[in-house]
Amino acid sequence: MLPTIAQGRKVIWDGITKDGRKVLDAWPEQLVSKRRNDEMKLELVNGSVWQVVGSDNYNSLVGSNPVGVVFSEYSLADPAAWDFIRPILAENGGWALFPYTPRGKNHGYSLYEMAKDNPEWHCSRLTVDDTKAIPLSVVQSERDAGMSEEMIQQEFYCSFEAPLFGSYYANQMMKAEKDGRIGIVPYDEHAKVETWWDLGIGDATAIWFVQRIGQEIHLIDYYENSGESLHHYVKVMADKPYIYGDDVLPHDAMQRELQSGKSRVDALKALGRRPEVLKASKIEDGIEAVRAMLSKCWFDKAKCARGIEALRQYRKEASPEHLWRAKNEPEYRDRPVHDWASHGADAFRVGAMHKPVDKDWGGSLKYENRGIV
Repeated sequence: MLPTIAQGRKVIWDGITKDGRKVLDAWPEQLVSKRRNDEMKLELVNGSVWQVVGSDNYNSLVGSNPVGVVFSEYSLADPAAWDFIRPILAENGGWALFPYTPRGKNHGYSLYEMAKDNPEWHCSRLTVDDTKAIPLSVVQSERDAGMSEEMIQQEFYCSFEAPLFGSYYANQMMKAEKDGRIGIVPYDEHAKVETWWDLGIGDATAIWFVQRIGQEIHLIDYYENSGESLHHYVKVMADKPYIYGDDVLPHDAMQRELQSGKSRVDALKALGRRPEVLKASKIEDGIEAVRAMLSKCWFDKAKCARGIEALRQYRKEASPEHLWRAKNEPEYRDRPVHDWASHGADAFRVGAMHKPVDKDWGGSLKYENRGIV
């Protein structure tokens, strides 16, 4: 399993090793009974199946009943893939392997911290000093050629300290962690809860649950799912103990579906919600708004775990390798990668662009009818 199925095809199924051999040639022909190029699947003579997949479509593994999964480059994968697969492996007495390069203190770091002192896991962190795979003279040559020390420590010495390169919000999220603003953030019964949405049809729908308490913004909850109707999300909200304010939606929520002739705003209104739709704006303006707002944000670590990870992993799209290889470090296009992290990050950007009026928000805002400040 690669982070995306497209990477799986490029790196493994169509991949070539440094000595010019096809990766798939590792399988002796006499062991393979059938090859499915469309599904990137080998059926073996003993009835087993070996397949290349991506964490971006892990749901496709429903019913496949794996006994072993290699999560290649796990630090860039959708962490929900492991949560989905682990009970299947547990039932089958199976195994999982997680080879990856650190990409900041994300879910890869959390897994490493859990496993390193856990007797039920094997865990190793091998640098160039341990493997001798790359001569130290080559590492020094890269340093002399301009590779940053952060990149050297990450790529050659497995350092978790460097943030994910190309990440839009990595520095701000690292500061939030350092400042103690990621922890326990309880629901304040005296303040209403905004919801910030990213509405997906083929993709996931993400919702942040937010309270504005004085000058602080409290992210108290997060929910994400896919393949569900709007009724499902409204029920999820109704089942929570919150008193709600507005539901803030992106501008494309006004688009009407061809079949029903109604927009998702119409559908939410019909379900008793009161959505507020933002005007269209540039993505870069929204990103800057998020960066400016994050210094005021407090996150509930448990309830917002996936949303926090999405903000850490939301990153720029890398330019083709030949455009940056001479500089030893990636260069990035001015547009975000569309992957699992996009949904939570897009919903957060909707909230950052929302400017609420003073209307019964609670906290340090005044409730005229209650006399509460």
